[in-house]
Amino acid sequence: MELAKKTLLGKARERPDHVRRVLEKVRNEGLLPTIRQVRKKLDEPMSMGYSSAGIVLACGEGIQNFKPGDRVASNGCHAEIVSVPANLCANVPDSVSFEQACFAIVGSIALQGVRLSKSALGETVLVIGLGLVGQLTVGLLKRAGCHVIGTDLDALKCEIALKSGADVAKAGIRPEEVLKLTRGLGADAVIIAASTKSNGPIDLAAQAVRQRGRVVLVGVVGLELDRRPFYFKEAEFVVSCSYGPGRYDEHYEEQGHDYPAAYVRWTEQRNIQAVLDLMGRGQLDVSQFITHRIPIESAETAYQIIEAGDQPYLGIVLQYCSEDPAAITRRVTFQGLRGKEKQHKIGVLGAGNFARMVLLPALERCPQLDFGTICSARGVSAAHVAASSRFETATSDDNDIFNDSEIDTVFSFTRHDLHAGHVVRAITAGKNIFVEKPLCLTRQELEDIEACLSKTEQPLQLMVGFNRRFSPTAQQVRSFLSQVSAPLAVSIRFNAGTIPSGHWTQSDKEGGGRIIGEACHAIDLATYLTGSVPVRVYAESIGGETAPEITDDQCIITLRHANGSISTVAYLAGGDKAFPKERVEVFGGGHVAIIDDFHTVTTCVTGKLRTKKGKMDKGHHAEIEAFAKSLTQGGKGPISWEELRTTTLASLLAVQSLREGAPFDIP
Repeated sequence: MELAKKTLLGKARERPDHVRRVLEKVRNEGLLPTIRQVRKKLDEPMSMGYSSAGIVLACGEGIQNFKPGDRVASNGCHAEIVSVPANLCANVPDSVSFEQACFAIVGSIALQGVRLSKSALGETVLVIGLGLVGQLTVGLLKRAGCHVIGTDLDALKCEIALKSGADVAKAGIRPEEVLKLTRGLGADAVIIAASTKSNGPIDLAAQAVRQRGRVVLVGVVGLELDRRPFYFKEAEFVVSCSYGPGRYDEHYEEQGHDYPAAYVRWTEQRNIQAVLDLMGRGQLDVSQFITHRIPIESAETAYQIIEAGDQPYLGIVLQYCSEDPAAITRRVTFQGLRGKEKQHKIGVLGAGNFARMVLLPALERCPQLDFGTICSARGVSAAHVAASSRFETATSDDNDIFNDSEIDTVFSFTRHDLHAGHVVRAITAGKNIFVEKPLCLTRQELEDIEACLSKTEQPLQLMVGFNRRFSPTAQQVRSFLSQVSAPLAVSIRFNAGTIPSGHWTQSDKEGGGRIIGEACHAIDLATYLTGSVPVRVYAESIGGETAPEITDDQCIITLRHANGSISTVAYLAGGDKAFPKERVEVFGGGHVAIIDDFHTVTTCVTGKLRTKKGKMDKGHHAEIEAFAKSLTQGGKGPISWEELRTTTLASLLAVQSLREGAPFDIP
């Protein structure tokens, strides 16, 4: 809430790393395009909340430990329907109400802090900050048999802490008072649950903890540490990470890979379940923390209470009415947004950053298209786009697009693993489809698409978002080389930048890896510039003892084309982002052409060197416009099926070449 209300300058001060990215974008793409994208990013809504409880409506593929109708607590945001990974849910005991269960996620944060403090029976623990997490921390420590001292600037919260189980709770407690309460020893552990920019809590902890004691930071405080007290006491200092082991691990949270209990006893899910079980046994009472109960329809009131701070509050519970789940709608209609009748009504799947900032503005420039329905997995981004655009409907159910007889064209801007399925469903439903790259992630998916195309009786347009060939610079080079009959040698270099190994694009199943997911652009561009499809591919990546975990994204791919041309794609993630990202060089027939970052073209022939500069344009708008025109004009699409298929197959075989160390012919 505080960040959202800051000025642009205030937000810049808060996130200098984002400022650097914006400045890089200005240098590479120009001021006005960057301003437009920054404004769209700042306009993006944020889902609030992360501690909820409700009833399971449905389970995803492979989920066996939850069933429809189960009562669960989850880290789902504030909404009627949420989609939550299995490892971020836990079963609610029958004796625990939803009103209590919705505290379980916040409770797991407190529990993880307690676990890191290593507090044992009979030890004294000082809790600094007695907000909701601090109160839960007090209750958990008391159940563990600890002597608990609490402190907060608010005397009322100290009174609540005494009811929660604190032996002593006092506003503004001093280090000497802690020493007195511990017979001169000091606290065995200090858990900081405060939220302040002040260094006061960390200074108090350093002075109050005993020699070789433990300080755990659960909240957010100033961290200008005075080394001396920690040094002389040999005190431990650790920062707690949210709910516990597994937090922010894509494999654990998103992909559902659990840690064996024999090796990691308390994961974030097990912490959540432990809190619920304590509630079920009557050992943790959170009802005393509830100061407000507010219907979801009046949710703004809850945030106004927090922002104003003019009345005491601790736990604010948002309540949802008990409806028949079947009656809850997953679509929102926006009246009055539809313009005059267009030639093609479209449905859009996906409303992520790239779609909102680049592709949707390109769609809006196409007069042939009538905006029908936009769909996103969680619905919030789709509703936001629909409200500010020309879409009639926003939904979180993709069937609303594929089953709509009025929609004749589908655009898929989703994550890569969904692309092939969308293509097959669209073709089967008799709809044209534009799918962002890549077309698919496996040979089997490619065969399924090809089989589906062979069965369709009506002419349909299928297009993949290989945008580089539509850039003004690529078309200028193609024109420059139009009179060259000799085979060409093409070199394309991507300074791709590093992406963490846990990012979804690095996953074979979800993103396909960066060769299939992005280097395919270069393969298509080489196909376009040589005027010939690749017929052979070989790839090698870096290796050795000092190589990083991911090596596929630091590779060189060599292609032979049907007309005798050759091309190399150097996809390199080991460089510096400040260096220009893409460079293309073409040699052949006495001609040389160079593209620098799709804004500068240099040509050389018969001793004449020419350079033409313009704004960066990678062809996104032009590819959308070309596809929209092909819908109306009919005939062949902007990119032939042979080229789409071969480029896709070449990228798949490039990965196989890395695995097997051999070149492959492209059938």
